[in-house]
Amino acid sequence: MSSEIDIQHMRRAIAVARTNLGKTWPNPVVGCVITDGETVLAEAATGVGGRPHAEEQAVAALGGHAPGVTAYVTLEPCGARTSGAPSCSQHLVSAGVKRVVIACEDPSPFASGQGTHRLRAAGLQVETGLLADEAFVLCAGFVHKLKTGRPLVEAAAGPEGYEAEFELSQGEGLDAALARYADLGHTRLWTPAGGETASRLHAAGLL
Repeated sequence: MSSEIDIQHMRRAIAVARTNLGKTWPNPVVGCVITDGETVLAEAATGVGGRPHAEEQAVAALGGHAPGVTAYVTLEPCGARTSGAPSCSQHLVSAGVKRVVIACEDPSPFASGQGTHRLRAAGLQVETGLLADEAFVLCAGFVHKLKTGRPLVEAAAGPEGYEAEFELSQGEGLDAALARYADLGHTRLWTPAGGETASRLHAAGLL
């Protein structure tokens, strides 16, 4: 059962992740806060460029040993890694974490229930959905690209928190430009609010 302390710690995890929002593509930015009751023991966000992951950094900050503590994570810890390295769920299990509170589930092939299954199979208490609506902005582009194959484009006043500005090359169509950015690994782009490109994207149902 989530408490006010849980909400406080998850909000801290979201805030930690926001510091690297727009800097971790092609991976989503994740925040992890490890606590003992009200005391924060370690915190981390996904590194610039997508590595290292938040959970492995937070666990490493505690020397890889964190028995009986609670970890608050904005996105489901991965259950596998493309590199073959230990997954974030493995790091949490190996450290001796007792409880993991997760905001959003991760639909990617390297999580999609694998992470939570590994945690529960190892005897950890797992809770999901805490502040999911607040945390979703952190992974919205990543999830959108998984579902559509295209990066998410939003009309905004400026580039803060975005990976790049969506711009069309000479004679390039919207679909071709989106495919180009997708090939580069982008997940979340911006275009000036009220601009011609925003209007075209909106008319095409792509904004």
